[in-house]
Amino acid sequence: MSARNAAIVRIRIITGIVLLAALVLVARLYQLQIISYDTYVARGEGQYIHTVQNLYDRGSIYFTTRDGEKVSAATIQSGYTLSLDPSRVKDPNTLYEALKSYLFIDKETFIHRATLENRVDVEVREALTEEEALTIKELKLSGVTLKRQHWRYYPGGPLAARTIGFVGYTGKTDEEVPVGRYGLESYYEDILHRESEKLSVNFFAELFTNIGSLISEDPEKKEGNIVTTIEPTVARLLQNELQKANDVWQSELTGGIIINPKTGEIYAIDAVPTFNPNARGTSTLDHFSNPLVGARYELGSIIKALTMAAGIDSQAVSSNTTYYDAGFLEIDTETIRNYDGRGRGTVSMQEVLNQSLNTGVAFVVKTMGQQRFLEYFNKLKLGSETGIDLIGEIHGDMENLNTTRSIEYATASYGQGIALTPIAATRALAALGNGGMLITPHLVKTIEYEDGTQKEVMFPEGERVWSEETSEEITRMLVTVVDEALRGGKVKLAEHSIAAKTGTAQMASATGGYYDDRYLHSFFGYFPAYDPQFLVFLYTVNPQGVSYSSETLTEPFMNITKFLINYYNIPPDR
Repeated sequence: MSARNAAIVRIRIITGIVLLAALVLVARLYQLQIISYDTYVARGEGQYIHTVQNLYDRGSIYFTTRDGEKVSAATIQSGYTLSLDPSRVKDPNTLYEALKSYLFIDKETFIHRATLENRVDVEVREALTEEEALTIKELKLSGVTLKRQHWRYYPGGPLAARTIGFVGYTGKTDEEVPVGRYGLESYYEDILHRESEKLSVNFFAELFTNIGSLISEDPEKKEGNIVTTIEPTVARLLQNELQKANDVWQSELTGGIIINPKTGEIYAIDAVPTFNPNARGTSTLDHFSNPLVGARYELGSIIKALTMAAGIDSQAVSSNTTYYDAGFLEIDTETIRNYDGRGRGTVSMQEVLNQSLNTGVAFVVKTMGQQRFLEYFNKLKLGSETGIDLIGEIHGDMENLNTTRSIEYATASYGQGIALTPIAATRALAALGNGGMLITPHLVKTIEYEDGTQKEVMFPEGERVWSEETSEEITRMLVTVVDEALRGGKVKLAEHSIAAKTGTAQMASATGGYYDDRYLHSFFGYFPAYDPQFLVFLYTVNPQGVSYSSETLTEPFMNITKFLINYYNIPPDR
C-alpha cells in the first residue's frame, strides 16, 4: 500500500471514530435530555419543589421616557407560594403563630385551610420574596411547602393602569395560563403570550422533537415585548391632575389624553377613579375599562371649533364674518339659546368662539349648508373608530344627522345630539392645529422580538380634512380665545402661544331628554399653537357645585401645559 493510500485509510478510520463518538454523545444527550428528562428535572427541582415547566412567563411592556429610555410597565417577578399539606399539619394554631407575619389571611381562614380533609396542597400565601421563603424554610415546619412562582407585576402600580390592563383567567379551564385582560395586555396578547412548555425546552429537545414546528413556524406570530409611547413622568402628572380635579369637584369620572397632534403618539391617556393592577381586590369592572375609547359623550362647545373650521374651509365664513345674535334661534318649531340666554347684537365669528355662542355656530351651519357641514363631519370620522391599539374601542353616534331636520344640525354644531368617544374627538381636534390632517392615535411604537429582531409599528396616514390655510386661521382664532377670553386673558403665557376652547354640555337622560342639573365639562388645547407638539384633552363627568368648564378644567390644563413646556424645553414662539 502506498503512503498516500495509507494516509487516506487512517483519515477514514479517524473520521469514523469521530462520527461514532459523536453519535454516542448525541445518543447519551438524547437519553439525558429527552428520555430521562422528567427524572432529572424532578431531582433538580426537588430542591425548589415547583417544576420548571409550570413557571409562568410573559413578554414585557415598557414606557418610554422623553430621552428614549425604556422603563418597565409590566414584567415578571419571581418568588414563592406558601402552601400547606393538611394531612401533615399537627397543630394548626402553633403553625399559624409561626407563619402569621407572612400571611394576608386571618387566623380563622388559615385554620380552616390547614384542616381541610382529603387535601394535600392548599395555598395560604403567594408572592413571597426569596428572603421570606428562605426564612420560612429554616423553620422546618411540618406540612409547609414552598413553591417557586412567577407572576405578572406592574412596577408603576396604578400608573396608566386602564391603558396597560392586566392578566387574568378566563375561567374556561382549571389549568389555563393567564391571558391579557383589558388594555394593551389584551390587544397585544399574541405578542406577549408565552407557551408555558417553552420554559423547559432546550436545544436538544427542540432538535429531536420540534424540528417540524420550527420549520413551519409562522413568522408573523413571533413572541416579544412591546415598547409604548407612554412617557411615565407625563402619565403620572396627568393622573395626578385628573385625580385632583375629580376630588375637588366630586365628579363621577375625570379623564384626559396627551397626544402629539402631528404623529398620533400618545404620551398619556387615563381616567380616574382607577385601580392598582397588583391589588385588584376592591376594584370594580368599571375601573378596568377605558372610557377614553369605550364610552360616548355629548362633549359640548369644544365641537364649535370643528364647526368653525368647516365653515372657514368651505369659504362660508371667515374670522371677520358677522351676524346678528338675538340670544336665541327658532328652528323647526324649536328654540336654541346661548348658554346664558343673552343676545350680543352684531358680532364676529371670533366672538362666537370667544363667548361660545350657540347661535353663532348654528349660523355657520346655515350659511355653509347642512350637506356641506355633514361632509366635513364625516371627513373627521367622528362616528368611526380611530384604530387606536386598545381593546374595546367603540364608534361614535352620529345618527341624529341622518335627517333633514335643521334643528339636529344646529345642535350638533355645538356638540349636543351627537355622542363621541374622547379619542375620536381628540383625533378630530388634532386636525385643527396640524395642518388639517387626520392622525391615527396609537400607543405602541416598537415590538422587540425574542429572536433579537424588532419592528417599528406603522399606523396608516390619515386623510386631509381641510387646508393648511384653514388650520392656520382657526388656530389664530383659538389663540385669541386664550389670550383674551379664557378667564379674561389671565392665564395666557407671555412666551408661548396656546390654542384652546372649553365646553359644557347637558348630560342626556337614559329615559330621553336632558338633565337640568347634570353636566359634562370638556377642555382641549394645543401648543405651541402654530407648530403644535402637544394636544391636551380633558373632561369631567357631573362635577358638583360648579357651572362651567372654565372653572373646573382651566387650572389642570394650564398645570399640564406649563409642565410640558418646561419638561420638554419647548422654546418660546412669541
